[in-house]
Amino acid sequence: MTTPPPPRDLPPAVAAFLAGPRIVVAGVSRSGKAPANAILRRLRECGHEAIAVNPNAGAIDGEPCWPSVAAVPGDVHGVIIATPPAVALAVARDALDRGIRHLWFHRSFGAGSVADDAVAECRRRGVEPIVGGCPLMYCGRVDPVHRFFRWWLRRQGRVPG
Repeated sequence: MTTPPPPRDLPPAVAAFLAGPRIVVAGVSRSGKAPANAILRRLRECGHEAIAVNPNAGAIDGEPCWPSVAAVPGDVHGVIIATPPAVALAVARDALDRGIRHLWFHRSFGAGSVADDAVAECRRRGVEPIVGGCPLMYCGRVDPVHRFFRWWLRRQGRVPG
């Protein structure tokens, strides 16, 4: 498999996040229909070891699924938080307690997975998270819909520029 080149206009925070080989995706669903599942698959297509987190699933797409970020074995470069906002703080704390410095709160329209207390906790602990957008807007071959969303949400200041 050949990894497509990243977009030329990759923001520095996104480039730093996607530079890591092991990325946790918190919020995958057993049905496979959540945005987190699409993110998990795309990261794998792009050569990352993408690790699923869902406290109610033992496996996703035939790969192990862990109940929490704290339970994932080995080093982790980044965590994509694509959970309901009510659990975003717990996920962020798990990541921060492990020393993970790359966190991305998924959001397209509405609140997405962004919780003010979770973002504040990251900043209080010296980590500037990515707030908004989606790796599907940046990783691999970006489909026209996500290219449009990236353009539109950048204009509104809701994704990394």
